[in-house]
Amino acid sequence: MKPRNCLALALALALALQPAVAAAEGWSASLRYRHEAVSDDAFTRDASADTLRLRLGYAHDFAHGWSAGAELEAVAAADSRFNSTANGRVAFPVVADPGSFELNQAWLRWRGEHGGATFGRQRIVLDNQRFVGNVGWRQNEQTYDALSADATLRDGLVLRYAWLDRVHRVFSDEAIDPLARERDVNAHLANLVWTGAAGSLVGYGYWLDDQDLATGSTRTLGLRYTGQRALGKASAGWTLEYAKQRDHAGNPLRVDADYVLFEPSLTAGGLTWKLGFERLGGGGSAAFQTPLATLHAFNGWADKFLVTPANGLDDRYASAAGKFGSGRLDGKLGWTLAFHDYQADRGSADYGREWNASLSFPLPAGFSGLLKLADYRSDGFARDTRKLWLQVERIWP
Repeated sequence: MKPRNCLALALALALALQPAVAAAEGWSASLRYRHEAVSDDAFTRDASADTLRLRLGYAHDFAHGWSAGAELEAVAAADSRFNSTANGRVAFPVVADPGSFELNQAWLRWRGEHGGATFGRQRIVLDNQRFVGNVGWRQNEQTYDALSADATLRDGLVLRYAWLDRVHRVFSDEAIDPLARERDVNAHLANLVWTGAAGSLVGYGYWLDDQDLATGSTRTLGLRYTGQRALGKASAGWTLEYAKQRDHAGNPLRVDADYVLFEPSLTAGGLTWKLGFERLGGGGSAAFQTPLATLHAFNGWADKFLVTPANGLDDRYASAAGKFGSGRLDGKLGWTLAFHDYQADRGSADYGREWNASLSFPLPAGFSGLLKLADYRSDGFARDTRKLWLQVERIWP
């Protein structure tokens, strides 16, 4: 199927779903078409992927404080010129959006005045998703078989806890590698958030026992502080974070690595400027890893550092973002431009540099569009890689 035919099908399905979902209480749906093109110098062929995702869910309140919900997710691939991790097309670069049909969520929830709990397959997102997220960028979402709970201990103080039994990864049940499909884990996640006039302070502890891959078992303890302060018509913001990661639950590797994040920002004249330094420490044999994170959001959109190199990673970056437009599009066009410089934490090796750019825009009938670019230039780590995305999405309600 050609990309324009796939897009036409997406639009037709969206318009057909719109009145049905809008009129039915408890129903939700989303439709996303994406074209992704990848040129990676490690391959003689470029990748071209056209994928369409449909997600349909229903939730119902059946008693005081009690509710239940389920969500199905289907991904169709309209082009086979890419390695989806499930189609065996290893001569092409990876675009991790395999065709699939899965139960994305199925949960039972209780919610009271000061807290609640959810049991079953569910979406879990903590803080900025650097350690635990749903990898929402990929067509097949990451969800968890888990028991999660939260409690408001007092005004401004919230405790969140989750026990994870299984991780359903973005590569879907169709992935050739069984470890890419899902992971059997025994993980405990604790996250305590205090929010006040001075900002937000988070203390966290994540104990991950990966029962399928022993080298993935780690214990991570950390603190995160974010805040913002007005400066006349402008405002200054900051994020400071530190974490220590060690081996856990029979991991045969000796892990002793630090995580550091320093990110000041300034918003003025409708623009937001950021400078950042992120370190994932490395010791030569093992490095700081975040396997449950929404990794695409960090260390560049080219996804060259989904696994931290053994010598660690120092990411020095700068970004600018804003909105523009006139007439009906006044302030509705959003743009982002970012630059990354990557180096090893241990030793003096340069990894490479990367430019990222994006443009978001509204479309008729409630659709939204997104154009993204990533250009990674290697200084010895991996190979030069360029990626382009064009996406159209609609969410109900």
